[in-house]
Amino acid sequence: MANSKKLTSISSAITGIALMAAGAGVAYAANSSQDQQESNVTSAAQTTDLPPKGARAVVNVSPNPTTERGQEVTLTGHCGGGKELRGFISEVGGKPVLENIEIVDSDPNGFEAKATLREEIGNGVGPVFVDCGDELGVTLLVTHV
Repeated sequence: MANSKKLTSISSAITGIALMAAGAGVAYAANSSQDQQESNVTSAAQTTDLPPKGARAVVNVSPNPTTERGQEVTLTGHCGGGKELRGFISEVGGKPVLENIEIVDSDPNGFEAKATLREEIGNGVGPVFVDCGDELGVTLLVTHV
């Protein structure tokens, strides 16, 4: 039951992020055919908008792309107003992308964790989510192994 709730909230966060990206693309396309005054209004609105509530956490993976199986990576970021760092999720096809995730600093204003790339991983792209309770974040990890 807990996993289905987690997947539902992750799915909601992904949908919110995708809608934000689509909205930015639509605004850009619209700006190319509108006059300067309308362009300024759109630009001002884009700079003041925040990501939707629930999708304000930020996670970064370094190095990215990775080049070796079993390679150690560092996860950094912040919880975007979330109360606590709960953990990380990284799966593709039901199998983990990252293993041995160890949280070094759990400060929601600036966290750090270490992990290793799974030995059986291939070339591709996989999501890395950070769970901060009421805020989630996602980045894509590229693997060239």
